[in-house]
Amino acid sequence: MRLTSLDVFRGIAIAGMILVNTASLGKVYPFLSHADWNGCTLADLVFPFFLFIVGVAMSFSLAKYTKGKQTPASVYWRIFRRSIILFALGLLLNGFWNYDISNIRIMGVLQRIALAYLFTALAILKLPKKGLWVLTAILLVGYWAAMILIPVPNYGAGVLTREGNFGAWIDRLIIPTTHLYKGDGYNLMGDPEGLFSTLPAIATTLLGYLTGNWLRKQNPNPKTSINLALIGIICLFIGWNWGLLFPINKKLWTSSFVLFTSGWAMLLLAGCYQLIEVRELRRWGKPFEILGLNAIFIFVASVLGLKLMAKIQIGTGETAISIYNWIYQNLFASWAGEMNGSLLFALITLLFWWAVAYLMYAKNWFFKV
Repeated sequence: MRLTSLDVFRGIAIAGMILVNTASLGKVYPFLSHADWNGCTLADLVFPFFLFIVGVAMSFSLAKYTKGKQTPASVYWRIFRRSIILFALGLLLNGFWNYDISNIRIMGVLQRIALAYLFTALAILKLPKKGLWVLTAILLVGYWAAMILIPVPNYGAGVLTREGNFGAWIDRLIIPTTHLYKGDGYNLMGDPEGLFSTLPAIATTLLGYLTGNWLRKQNPNPKTSINLALIGIICLFIGWNWGLLFPINKKLWTSSFVLFTSGWAMLLLAGCYQLIEVRELRRWGKPFEILGLNAIFIFVASVLGLKLMAKIQIGTGETAISIYNWIYQNLFASWAGEMNGSLLFALITLLFWWAVAYLMYAKNWFFKV
């Protein structure tokens, strides 16, 4: 069984990612910029949506292996293989284009997806449904307790600054600082996609799986959409209120952030489900579905494209300018203004990658790992 509304949801997430990544290199509207620390913008929803979608997809792909039967060794091999490929693709993006092994960042977006997918898949195959709920609760409550109660040397307990939080300390203990995130001068904070904060990210993926597992057993009718939306609202409410004590924070992937963003994911999925599966209004979602069917390829290719445009220089010496900045300044910002220019540049970039996805769709080319 394939859920078209999930492909559409995935395509919406990919479109959001391209817009955020492209616009962020210029002067950007606040809704396309990540929250500096605490808080949540539209841009901050994209990554947790990906992890939630991974979980929902696993409820379909692993369904036949969760009925008490012995799981073949080949299934575990596919899970490990996919995780390794995703992690390697993340390293490919991080190192592009110098590939200095002594200095390469180890963690990243695809690396976190790889680890969350791996551990969620193993949990699905090894634990009963109630065990998955318990594991999700343990990850969320345990992460909150560790971040609030365990003292960090030279900082103390409950310090949620970039440098003083428990997760950053764990990252610095395990990963040499030369292999941590260096952007924005945050190398002392650990890594915004670090090892320790991957634990609650696994909870995001588990919530996606539990949602998909429930949805898979429902009939496509308005009641299903309404119930999913109500659950989403409850998650939003709990996440928002937990955020008063444990701030909603993407870079720390706080437990409140998990519930808050999962709530939004459920609401968006409920909307897609109602329109596509229940009311069978599919035409509006087709452009997003086309993007969603080749999500990994478009993700990797679009990031590599941006890195190329940022790396390649036009001119020499002090007058040198990256291709990205030249296009942004001369073709967009010069007449539309800085913010409108970055938005238009992002929209044109999105249209380009949609055209690539459409060509692949028309040729029946689907890149899978």
